[in-house]
Amino acid sequence: MDTADVYRIFGMREARGAYRELAAAIAADRDLIALIDTLPPGKRQPNLVLAAVRYEGGPETEEGGFRAWARDHWPRVERTVLARRTQTNEAGRCASLLPVLARIPGPLALIEVGASAGLCLQLDRYRYAYDDREPFGTGPVTLTCATEGDPPLPGAVPGVAWRAGVDLAPVDVTDPEERRWLECLVWPGEHARRDRLRAALALAAASPPRLVRGDAAEALPGLVEEARAHGTVVVFHSAMLPYLTPEARDRFVDVVTGLGVRWISNEGAVRLPRLAIPDGVVPHDRLAFVTALDGVPKAVTDPHGSWLRWI
Repeated sequence: MDTADVYRIFGMREARGAYRELAAAIAADRDLIALIDTLPPGKRQPNLVLAAVRYEGGPETEEGGFRAWARDHWPRVERTVLARRTQTNEAGRCASLLPVLARIPGPLALIEVGASAGLCLQLDRYRYAYDDREPFGTGPVTLTCATEGDPPLPGAVPGVAWRAGVDLAPVDVTDPEERRWLECLVWPGEHARRDRLRAALALAAASPPRLVRGDAAEALPGLVEEARAHGTVVVFHSAMLPYLTPEARDRFVDVVTGLGVRWISNEGAVRLPRLAIPDGVVPHDRLAFVTALDGVPKAVTDPHGSWLRWI
């Protein structure tokens, strides 16, 4: 696909609210698409460019003059795009991970790949509200999730004895500018997501997670050996594989499956073609993730954790 197609499909399948209209308008704007095409291929992604404009003080919407502002201030936008990554750290994904994670005997030693600020590493510090069931867990952040297919929901949050994350560029949760960048990655109008992010960041800042800077395939073996002394080692990741080449994905999967750990993936279906996903399970009209345990699909989930359909 060319860049215009990427933005058009983003608007149709993934974006919500104001970003739907904005993505379509960008796709039809030859001048702005030409500017975006001057960026390295990995830096042309919609979420990154849209967030960069907002981070630099530009408008959030098409109605507010987003495209004209982006063209007129392109050097500033370009600078931020080149310096930043789309490290959307969505705590809501923990609601997708929890039913799968709870099937693993504990205590758990967690390693998150592509951890960003590590908000998903503190999944035992959140409260969970599935459908109309009684919420469980503790803490100031409540994650809500609608379910289908009778998932095996736990009655309590699993115990976590040890945790660490690995990322090429870990986010420092104590840095105000890093936190502001993560907020810019939340789409306009999604106030509940923004407020949840702020609360999760405050929770993390009070007790910052251990985050290791490095390539996952290289860092994992050492972290796994350290984690084994603390409990059942679980390596997990969400929306991480799109940032790897197909060759790097295969290398990563080979490393994980060769370490003798439990492995939870929460990714778009096309990113892990090795998964045997039943026909008709993944919707074609909206973006969805497949949450799998040890390479076996268990659920189809919302990328932000708002719904879950057990397979």
